[in-house]
Amino acid sequence: MCGIFGSTFEYNDTLIRAKLERIKFRGPDNVAFQKQDGITLGHTRLSIIDLDYRSNQPFNYAHLRIVFNGEIYNYQYLKNKLIKEGYNFTTLSDTEVICAAYLAYGTNCVTHFNGMFAFVIYDVINNTFFGARDRLGKKPFYYYDDHSGFEFASQPSVIAEGKKLSIDPEAINAFHFWSCIPNSTCIYKGVKKLPAGCYFTYKIENQDLKITRYWNIDYKWSEKFTGTYNDAVDQLQDILEDAVKIRMNADVPLGVFLSSGIDSSLIAAIAASHHKSVKTFNVRFDEKGFDESAASQKIAAHIGTNHHTIDCTYQEGIQMIEGFSKYYDEPFADSSALPGMLLASHTKPYVTVALTGDGGDESFLGYSRYNWMRKIQPFYNCPLILRKAMGWFLSLSPNYRHKLLAMGLMQKDLAQLYIKICSGMDHSYMLDPEPAFAQIDRFWLYNRRKPLLERISDYDLKTYLNNDINTKVDRGSMAYAIETRSPLMDHRVVEFAQSLPTSFKMNKLVQKRILKDILFKKVPAEYYTRPKSGFSVPLEKWFRNELKEYVLDTLTPQKLTNIPGINVSATMQMIGEHMDGKWNRAPRIWSLLVLSQWLESQVQVSTPSNALVL
Repeated sequence: MCGIFGSTFEYNDTLIRAKLERIKFRGPDNVAFQKQDGITLGHTRLSIIDLDYRSNQPFNYAHLRIVFNGEIYNYQYLKNKLIKEGYNFTTLSDTEVICAAYLAYGTNCVTHFNGMFAFVIYDVINNTFFGARDRLGKKPFYYYDDHSGFEFASQPSVIAEGKKLSIDPEAINAFHFWSCIPNSTCIYKGVKKLPAGCYFTYKIENQDLKITRYWNIDYKWSEKFTGTYNDAVDQLQDILEDAVKIRMNADVPLGVFLSSGIDSSLIAAIAASHHKSVKTFNVRFDEKGFDESAASQKIAAHIGTNHHTIDCTYQEGIQMIEGFSKYYDEPFADSSALPGMLLASHTKPYVTVALTGDGGDESFLGYSRYNWMRKIQPFYNCPLILRKAMGWFLSLSPNYRHKLLAMGLMQKDLAQLYIKICSGMDHSYMLDPEPAFAQIDRFWLYNRRKPLLERISDYDLKTYLNNDINTKVDRGSMAYAIETRSPLMDHRVVEFAQSLPTSFKMNKLVQKRILKDILFKKVPAEYYTRPKSGFSVPLEKWFRNELKEYVLDTLTPQKLTNIPGINVSATMQMIGEHMDGKWNRAPRIWSLLVLSQWLESQVQVSTPSNALVL
């Protein structure tokens, strides 16, 4: 896990060091850059596989130069295969395997990799860049192409450093709507994200950029599972066992982030069956409804892990809030990033790699909103005019939950309803939400080849997982140089889940049915009868109590005028509703705090550090 950078622009060494300084936290073990024939490649390394200095990057192999962020979990299998084909290796790293695979298979090499990755190979002979991003977008990749040069990096501020790039108002508007910067857009004009599951080639001589998709989900549902439910349980368990096993290979200490939920419990249980004394970690808050530590400890004791519970107070939460923009680099407002950062910061003294349960909800229909969509679907058989009438009566209620339900009934169709649910339903404080609403790719929700629950699962895999979850986990863990690995995001798991009948994943009120049946072979089902509180912080309470003064001082009418895209009076009304206890506006308040902090951070100047020039 690392930070990468490369450019065809001519920069002096001081500016290159300043760029690498911005992502040094991603890889503090070695910082270096290499300049050759007008090409600069830079890297900040978090050493995980082959700790020897020979595996430092930029890495040279034959006529190739590479910078790589991530892990190739099946690299040992590929290495043995490539040795038989005549390729030689001088290190124990997976980086070298990527280069040899590129020479052996060309651009098709990416289809051979099981991993999370963002890399660029500079082919000296052909004077080209070849780069790729993993199938589900675990690792970030930003690039800038203005037809006079090309630049890429793990985070956008690296590209912005030394350039006069303006902030994109459309990106800010999208942030107001989605609480993140979605799709291929970026907060800086001219900077873009390489889509997940894509590779690119860039011909340096004529500045020709070509992006190709090499992987996608099965939107046609052409690969349907034909076995019995028990067959599916057995096959999925085999895939999961291997997905966990290959992610436990590391030359540094490894643990598991264990909440008391289904996904992380399953990963921890499988990990504990492969290795003795696996370390597990979770966060405990004092507030009622946010403390799952007793349940986590009970699960850890049953599967035999060395468990660590991390206590968190609002004082620590404030410290995380104040440093948030430095690590997330773009405005990002999923508040569950805060406990993730707290977990990573306290875990770092024990381990450098942590397995997580991310990805299970999207593939196996685990989110509560899936069940809510299933329940409300029959109402959408009624004419829109009737639903609007029902919604109007509900909107008269002082209860904000009734008002949200009213908004739900008034949407044009189920696809529009789901988009509004994912974006927070109420956007009344925005000046113009329509452009952001129209920006998202809705193909997956209108794909008539699949039933409703499969369509929204696909939509979340392509949007929410990529734009929100992966950003949250990558930045929050890398802020403290922790590498997170997610077995449930193994593409084999995702593809297998895609093939299953909906009833195997959600049967009546039982969500994540097949994952639960695998887990309950290892941990008693009665451990999971309590309601799940989710991986979150008590911002609703904090904003009305401990952090009330902080919110009111930060989001004054005068300061709100500096935030583009919002109606100041409507925003102040929204904040007042929260403080009076009439409506839980914590998510919107948090997004405004994040954006305000990020905009203020743009006036700060980075300080160059000493990086090694190769």
